[in-house]
Amino acid sequence: MSENCPDCRADAPGGETLSLADSSACGASSQARPVADAERRAVLHRRVRWLVAGTITYNVVEAIVAVSAGTIAASSALVAFGLDSVAEVLSAVAVAWQFASADPERRERVALRVIAVSFFLLAAYVTADSVRSLFGGGEASHSTAGIVLAAVSLVVMPVLSGAQRRAGRELGSASAVADSKQTLLCTYLSGVLLVGLLVNALFGWYWADPVAALAIAAVAVREGLEAWRGEHCC
Repeated sequence: MSENCPDCRADAPGGETLSLADSSACGASSQARPVADAERRAVLHRRVRWLVAGTITYNVVEAIVAVSAGTIAASSALVAFGLDSVAEVLSAVAVAWQFASADPERRERVALRVIAVSFFLLAAYVTADSVRSLFGGGEASHSTAGIVLAAVSLVVMPVLSGAQRRAGRELGSASAVADSKQTLLCTYLSGVLLVGLLVNALFGWYWADPVAALAIAAVAVREGLEAWRGEHCC
């Protein structure tokens, strides 16, 4: 065994082979390293599943509140924000489906396609809604619920995104990283929504939100293209 173990030969003084007992211990040690790697990957898989579950739960609540508040206030921005949450749920469900498999890597390409489509759908809706708002789509009324929701999302979303991105990079999972960027995009939209609602409430500048939302739509297209090509890795 000592002759077949380069680590044993390297550790032996003067390049000599170790005793049978020492080489056996060395072999056991070298065999243990892949097991440790497997255990770490299992921990990361569970972490991703929990983070995805948290993302789905939060976004379902976020979508219900945003669409309801947006309908009451006639706020296209709030409704769009709620639909962004639906797109994010779709992205998270794709990653959850991937990591429910015993071999998540085999499902990664399909998951990336779903995430890319969710980015494209989000960009298409936000663009159409922003253009409509800019050219006479109606003025939204003040929404306290929308302001509170946007502020809470600005705190929650970066935490979820950062944790999933770190786990995804350590795993080398492009889909987990792509989904974390979808969550991060929701953070940007939360900021845009908050500024738009506050500016509209304080100054009546209805155009501020749709203009900023168009910039977010452009970012969504870029992220969608990267997800489609599988470039969201470490």
